[in-house]
Amino acid sequence: MEKRYIVLDIEKLPEGYYVATSRDVQGLVVEAKTFEETVEIAEDVAQKLLQAQKGNVPPRTVITYPLMIPA
Repeated sequence: MEKRYIVLDIEKLPEGYYVATSRDVQGLVVEAKTFEETVEIAEDVAQKLLQAQKGNVPPRTVITYPLMIPA
């Protein structure tokens, strides 16, 4: 089975829920009550989205570059 590395951005909302998105998987948005549940659901959704998009979405090159600026 082919494996792919993706990065999740997970934010805790003021209401207590967690929301996960990813720049690596187009359309990935997941919300759950716990951090662990969010990651688990995001993994399943990412797999399904990537399978559905296979061959239809051109690969992206994203460079993550940390930049420190004066506040």
